[in-house]
Amino acid sequence: METPLITIITVVLNDEKNIEETILSVLNQKYKNIQYVIIDGESKDRTKNIIEKYRNNIDTFLSEKDKGIYDAFNKGLSYAKGDLIGFVNSGDTLTEDSLIYLSKYYNLYEDKDFFFGAVKKHWGILHGYKKWKIHFSWGFYSSHSTGFYIKKDAAKVVGEYNLKYKYSSDYDYFYRMIVKHKLKGIGTKKDELFGIFRRGGWSSQQDFFEHAAECTKIRLDNGQNILMVLLTFIIKFIFNYRRF
Repeated sequence: METPLITIITVVLNDEKNIEETILSVLNQKYKNIQYVIIDGESKDRTKNIIEKYRNNIDTFLSEKDKGIYDAFNKGLSYAKGDLIGFVNSGDTLTEDSLIYLSKYYNLYEDKDFFFGAVKKHWGILHGYKKWKIHFSWGFYSSHSTGFYIKKDAAKVVGEYNLKYKYSSDYDYFYRMIVKHKLKGIGTKKDELFGIFRRGGWSSQQDFFEHAAECTKIRLDNGQNILMVLLTFIIKFIFNYRRF
């Protein structure tokens, strides 16, 4: 059984409250063949001081200004050496068995290019993978931080995160990965929990209408039928109407 090198990338900006818990969840993994990369957007609080406490256990630590979270993602990808690459954003945490589960799937499903692990969110457990959902979901297709891992060769095929999208470049990444490049993936079982996704991060700060407009543009830019785009927008608007 292979023990692939797994690259974990953490991006952070001014999050002294949560960064240590995230770091420890990576360093305390039962699985040990890990490359750990942290990209900091030049934090002004104590974030960098906390990271420095664990510097000997971090393979790469870069702190400099960036053009937003997806620029930080791309910087992290540029340092990735692992057979598998995933993100654990500051504030999110891995379960101690998560990379053992990932390694198991890596060995069992050699034909797969990417893996979605079960992730605990504020409303329950997000798990599984259904290819068709990419055409009907809205922005957040599946768990990006803590739950998504892609093989290095497949990541090269998909390319970087597109910086013209402010809110949902991860959705664009998934769309290109699944629809344009037709890469193959699989989801883990519900009880094979990869991590915990913290509510209150970047995704929860998004304005509904700006987010909806960007997701519409992503769909159109990727060649989705305009009638399908409009139908999805209407359904999503009705579903969220009670919030306003």
